Amino acid sequence: MEIERKFLLASLPPGLDGAPAHVIVQGYLALTPEGVEVRVRSKGGKHYLTVKHGGGLCRTEVELPLPAHEFDALWPLTAGRRLRKVRRELPGPDGLTVEIDFYEDALAGLQVAEVEFPDEAAAGRFRPPEWFGREITGDPAYRNETLTRVGLPGAENAES
Repeated sequence: MEIERKFLLASLPPGLDGAPAHVIVQGYLALTPEGVEVRVRSKGGKHYLTVKHGGGLCRTEVELPLPAHEFDALWPLTAGRRLRKVRRELPGPDGLTVEIDFYEDALAGLQVAEVEFPDEAAAGRFRPPEWFGREITGDPAYRNETLTRVGLPGAENAES
């Protein structure tokens, strides 16, 4: 189970320049009306096959390591449903990690902070830092799979 809250960024946080950065490319193999997503992802030289289901704060997520040759064989099947982003990771409150995604290509300008929690109670107690913007947890327009198919929601990609 993935328990995650997502926010647009209002401003860049302190310490970002020294934060580890990873390029992520991902593409979607299958999307169902019931909310099942099957994707492949490459991050830091490692490859994954991921299945997600549901929306909002809690989602089912199963992630499996994928050999590079299998990623390469599946990647062409994701044409038209791909994205590229740079992820930076910062320490957050209560020992949590804040992942900040800077989207590229057609999604350039979109900046999203994500925080994963050990349980729903911790997610409910979380108070976002002042540099977080509007919360987009559960907003289907900002799901990665939607962004790959539809693009940016309007012109809004910053705090409103």
